[in-house]
Amino acid sequence: MIRNNDNITEYMAMQFEHRQRLRIYTGEQAKYRHRPLYEVVVARAQECGLAGATVFRGILSFGVSGKVHTSKILELSPDLPVVIEIMDEGRRIEEFLQVLESLVKDAGAHVHVTMEEVRSAVIASPKS
Repeated sequence: MIRNNDNITEYMAMQFEHRQRLRIYTGEQAKYRHRPLYEVVVARAQECGLAGATVFRGILSFGVSGKVHTSKILELSPDLPVVIEIMDEGRRIEEFLQVLESLVKDAGAHVHVTMEEVRSAVIASPKS
């Protein structure tokens, strides 16, 4: 492992860069104009040119309300947890927060948002 003056850590052929990870916690039933909110958030992130976004569907959660949401067949939950992760440079994430806030308010939804600095690298074969 080598550290250089540009805040980039090199490990073998990988170059780690400082990025910001935005996590948006919501439920799969949250809608924006009859579309799942998570789909709209990811589409808008792509339109804004952000580096990448992924949606994870949870199998069990609870939040402020204390209500447990589960994917167990005997305890059907109409609103399983969804986490949207978006990663890019800090300033681009900061700019996207205004877009996100507007979407969530227009949807009348409730989300929990976290941000954290991460070190990120891409591993790809020469043919990719």
